[in-house]
Amino acid sequence: MLGWLHIAVPPAPALFGQLLIGLINGAFYAMLSLGLAVIFGLLNIINFAHGAQYMLGAFCAYLVLNYLGIGYWPSLLIAPIVVGAFGMLLERFFIRWIYRLDHLYGLLLTFGMALIIQGVFRQYYGSAGQPYSIPDLLAGGQDLGFMFLPNYRAWVIAASSVCCFGTWFVIERTRLGAYLRAATENPTLVQAFGINVPRMVTLTYGFGVALAALAGVLAAPIYQVSPLMGSNLIIVVFAVVVIGGMGSILGAIVGGFALGIIEGLTKVFYPEASSTAIFVIMVVVLLVKPAGLFGRTV
Repeated sequence: MLGWLHIAVPPAPALFGQLLIGLINGAFYAMLSLGLAVIFGLLNIINFAHGAQYMLGAFCAYLVLNYLGIGYWPSLLIAPIVVGAFGMLLERFFIRWIYRLDHLYGLLLTFGMALIIQGVFRQYYGSAGQPYSIPDLLAGGQDLGFMFLPNYRAWVIAASSVCCFGTWFVIERTRLGAYLRAATENPTLVQAFGINVPRMVTLTYGFGVALAALAGVLAAPIYQVSPLMGSNLIIVVFAVVVIGGMGSILGAIVGGFALGIIEGLTKVFYPEASSTAIFVIMVVVLLVKPAGLFGRTV
């Protein structure tokens, strides 16, 4: 009579394997959402170029490896610095002129930037992905009995968690973070205390872009380095930001990891809905709490 309610329970290795994939995806969702939340929350710019900047981080690691022989570990520092500096140039010469305009102008400008960046790399490298090897130190994995845990994937989850919650601590619990938040609400008053607000804004945008680049370096050994790798991810990341709350740092982190896990579980129990589960959750959240789970209603 109740047979229609029966759900087949997958084997433990399959279940934990999908949970691991969900955590990996969630780690990237959290880092990218965090960068978006930092930029929007502190600068009020909807940075649609974030996916292209994530791709730039992966390509920076790929290029310095193939042309300069610089491996994975230095790239974790080099790529965020290089791409973050590029982001600061974009902010200084393009984005700064639209701060006082409607959010739509920022979205259109950064969307155009994303198309240009992706188009340049697609012209030279095509749509096919380029391989990037896992560093020797993180090769192999651990047999936990109920599943096999690759070392590199464990590293990605740990590195993403440290980076995300470290950023949250700096912005929410330190004097620097207080200055940043104050500069967005009353820049004239903050500047009266001798703080260079335009420089702070530029550095903040560069930091948000650097987070995307760092995520790109972490993703390079897992996903192939491709000009389209950011465009395939950015829509999901925007959904995560909306669910967590636009501009909410904690919402971006918690929402990213949680939705990655939910997506992984959906692939186990109802694979047909795995590609739409996040968007269904987004619709429900917007209906119940339009500001997002951690967002503040204005």
